[in-house]
Amino acid sequence: MVKKNVIIIGAAGRDFHNFNTCYRDNPLYNVVAFTAAQIPDIDGRKYPKELAGKLYPNGIPIVGEENLPELIKKHNVSDCVFSYSDVTYQKVMSVSAIVNAAGANFVLLGPADTMIKSTKPVIAVGAIRTGCGKSQTSRRVIELLMEKGLKVVAIRHPMPYGDLNAQKVQRFAVVKDLAKHKCTVEEMEEYEPHVVRGNVIYAGVDYEAIVRAAEKDPDGCDVILWDGGNNDFPFYKPDLMITVTDPHRAGHELKYYPGEVTLRIADVVVINKMDSSSPESIQIVRESIEKVNPKSVVIDGASPIRVDDPSVIRGKRVLAVEDGPHTYTRGDEDRSRCCRSP
Repeated sequence: MVKKNVIIIGAAGRDFHNFNTCYRDNPLYNVVAFTAAQIPDIDGRKYPKELAGKLYPNGIPIVGEENLPELIKKHNVSDCVFSYSDVTYQKVMSVSAIVNAAGANFVLLGPADTMIKSTKPVIAVGAIRTGCGKSQTSRRVIELLMEKGLKVVAIRHPMPYGDLNAQKVQRFAVVKDLAKHKCTVEEMEEYEPHVVRGNVIYAGVDYEAIVRAAEKDPDGCDVILWDGGNNDFPFYKPDLMITVTDPHRAGHELKYYPGEVTLRIADVVVINKMDSSSPESIQIVRESIEKVNPKSVVIDGASPIRVDDPSVIRGKRVLAVEDGPHTYTRGDEDRSRCCRSP
């Protein structure tokens, strides 16, 4: 049988996971390249041979997405697999048009082929957009589980922007592990709150290897918490799926990929930031939930700014520096409403 040539269209995260779960060691396919978007300085590297498997002794090149039409024709590519998140349906289909015009199939892989089954119970937290409040929701869920005496291990959606071999499986149990793994500021802001709270968090590149390590974590593991990134659906099959929505961007829950997927598969939907959103926007989100997932449990949530010791700043002018991306920087057409958030 002639192998199908494949390009995986990605952004250093979901693309590697799709390769690892569906194409690595699969003799029916030949992945000729990853293309890169969204994240700067990813293109020009290689997915290393040590991670790519025996079929790719030279690794797999990572090139800019702008080269997609030429790559399809040069390598006689059959399938292009779209593998990044938090994009409009217009963007998805625009890339599809480029792929189809060059003669290839446009492929979207789903949960059945990409979700890994854990031996431990899995609670997954996702969202309909980046910046809805996944991280704070994940931390609150972990707090509730720890109060019940359970050992919780968190696994974070990938951010592998450095040495991919070194980042195959990363474990963070103490603050100094952040320096050990040469974390970026973006990684530190996600990992440190978990470590300080007292739970271990894993991340990296090979999420099969990561979950197996987490299941056998030396500090113990009763429950795995998937702390999602962007608006992607989980890499692991969840026993409970929690999806966070954002009424500051009401309507986006049905306009972005794969955010609508996370909404449709949710067992629990959190309407966050209600303390700073208009009633009209909140109602739009409620109607979206009712339309595509009426059986889900809906939780009304707020996202107030709190200070551990208010006496330090009482009576002073305070500048709040938020992390990003979040509602303020990713508000898009709803930016005018976002600016009224506290």
